[in-house]
Amino acid sequence: MAWSIEGRYFENCSCEVVCPCTASLALGADYDRCRVVLAFHVDSGEVEGVDVSDLTVAVVADTPKYMHEGNWRLGVLIDDRATEEQAEKLGAVFGGELGGPMGALAGLVGEQLGAERVPMEFSADNGSHHLTVGDRGRVSVQDVVPIGVETGEPARLAGVFHPAGSELTIAKADEDSHLSAFGMMIDNGGKSGFSAHFAWSA
Repeated sequence: MAWSIEGRYFENCSCEVVCPCTASLALGADYDRCRVVLAFHVDSGEVEGVDVSDLTVAVVADTPKYMHEGNWRLGVLIDDRATEEQAEKLGAVFGGELGGPMGALAGLVGEQLGAERVPMEFSADNGSHHLTVGDRGRVSVQDVVPIGVETGEPARLAGVFHPAGSELTIAKADEDSHLSAFGMMIDNGGKSGFSAHFAWSA
């Protein structure tokens, strides 16, 4: 059965600004591993007949330096406001089981860390993006506006292969950005970030 979701997205990874992996998965991350939090707020959507609007999901991944080599470790955090049915459908979409952008990356995942339902608060306003995950941490990024750009428009990357879409706004994480999940402490304060609108279907 078909599904479609759309909403707001941002990420924070352990690379410096700007993450080289975004240009190509064959370009090495800045360090030996890349640990990334991909935060999605579904503004509207339906998965196999189940309404999943106004729910948040975060994908947490730990990858080798060269992402295209595979052996990713990946887990999914799901908004605890979701019903059991909603959580099941969202887990299937963001875990890659139902195709779409995450399905396209599924072949790179060597270890599925599972899915957990946790308290989540997502906000995005005027280029400032935040995800609070209960008492596990808060991930925050700010869109980057280049010096000299009088319109105030942030810098963007276009034509990239990325699950959120082919155009991303460049961002930088707040210094206190961190998250504990799936046995990992992801401390990416001051590191690379991106934001975007996403629209998926399959």
